[in-house]
Amino acid sequence: MYRILTLNNIAAKGLERLPRDQYEVASELASPDAILVRSHRMHDMEMPESLKAIGRAGAGVNNIPVEAMSHRGVAVFNTPGANANAVKELVLAGMLLAARNICQGWEFARNLSGDDAEINRQVEAGKKQFRGIELPGRTLGVVGLGAIGVKVANAARALGMSVVGLDPGITVSRAWELESGVRQAHSVDELMSRSDMISLHVPFNEHTANLINEDRLALMRPGGTLLNFSRSEIVDEAAVVAALDAGRLHAYVNDFPSRLTKQHPRCVTLPHLGASTVEAEENCAVMVVEQIRDYLETGNVRNSVNLPDIQMPRGDKGDRMTVVNANVPNMLGQVSTMLAEAGLNIDDMYNKSSGDIAYTLVDVEGSIPDAVVRNLRAVDGVLAVRVIR
Repeated sequence: MYRILTLNNIAAKGLERLPRDQYEVASELASPDAILVRSHRMHDMEMPESLKAIGRAGAGVNNIPVEAMSHRGVAVFNTPGANANAVKELVLAGMLLAARNICQGWEFARNLSGDDAEINRQVEAGKKQFRGIELPGRTLGVVGLGAIGVKVANAARALGMSVVGLDPGITVSRAWELESGVRQAHSVDELMSRSDMISLHVPFNEHTANLINEDRLALMRPGGTLLNFSRSEIVDEAAVVAALDAGRLHAYVNDFPSRLTKQHPRCVTLPHLGASTVEAEENCAVMVVEQIRDYLETGNVRNSVNLPDIQMPRGDKGDRMTVVNANVPNMLGQVSTMLAEAGLNIDDMYNKSSGDIAYTLVDVEGSIPDAVVRNLRAVDGVLAVRVIR
C-alpha cells in the first residue's frame, strides 16, 4: 500500500487515478511515500524519511526545496504544459485589458452618479481619456518559449500581431510548434527595444531575478505594456512603477499583488489566476498523479526537475531496483558487482544522468536480498535505493 500526502486540494479527477486498494490518500498522513502539492510552501517542512517523491500540480517548483530533495534522492515532478492554455488565455485577456484601458474605464463607469441623462453626459465627456489601441500591427515580445510562451506567440500571430521571441534553450519540439512568422531576438535587450508589449514566461532563478529592470525598461518603445504571469521576482517592481509614473510605460499587467502595484492606476493586478481554471487544475492533477504512480510502481521517470527522464519496460523475471546517486565514476560498476556477488543475473539496465545526479533502473532474474540494498545505501555517493518487487 502506497501512502500519498496532499498539502493542497488536488482535483478529484486526478486523485481518482489512484486505486484505493493500492493507495492511501489523505491531507494528514504519517510516513508518506509521496507528497502532492500545488502552492504550499515546503521549505520549512520536516520531510519524512519515507519520502520518495514530490509531485507539483503545476509548472513552477519554487515552493519546493528541490536541491535538498536531490541530496536525499527524492524525485521532484512538475506538470509542464498542463496549464499552458489557461495561462495563454489570461495573457491574451491582459493584453486586451491594457490595450483598451478596460479596467480603468470600468472603474470610471462604476463611479458615475446622477440620473441616466447625467450619466450619459459624463460618459460622453469622459470616455476620451480611455482611448486605446488595437493589437494588429503591434509587436509582442515573448521571453521564454516553453509550453506557455509558444501558445502565447502563436495566438498573438493569429490576432495579427508581429511577434519576437527569445529562448536560448528552446527545444526542437517547441521550435516545431512555433508559427513560422515568429522572429528571433538574440538578447533580452534586443527584444525589449523591438516590442510594444512584452510577455514573460521564464522560471524564477538566480539568472532571471530582476530580469526586467530600470535599464531594460528604458529600451522599450514609449507607451509599452509589460505582462508578467510567471513570477513576481522576475520584475523589479520599483523600476516598473517609476516607468509608469514617468509615462514611459503604459501598463503593467501581472498576477502577483503587492503593496506597490495593487492600487496603482496603470497596473492590472490579478490574484494569481494563471492556472485557476477547472480544466487546468484537472489537467495538472491527472498529469502529476500519473507521473507519481508510474515512479512508485515502476521507477520510470517523466517530467522530473531533478532526475533524468527514463522509461524502461518492466521485465517479468524478478525484482527491479532503482538507484539515485551522485554523477561520479564507478557507480554502475559497484551496482553490478554487488548484484553479481548476490548471485543475481541482470536482465536489463538503464542508466542516465542529469547534471550532478544519475539514475539507474536494474531488472534482475530473481529476488534482491535486503543485504544488497543496505550495502548499496552505504556506498559513498549513493543517495537512495529502492526495490520494486
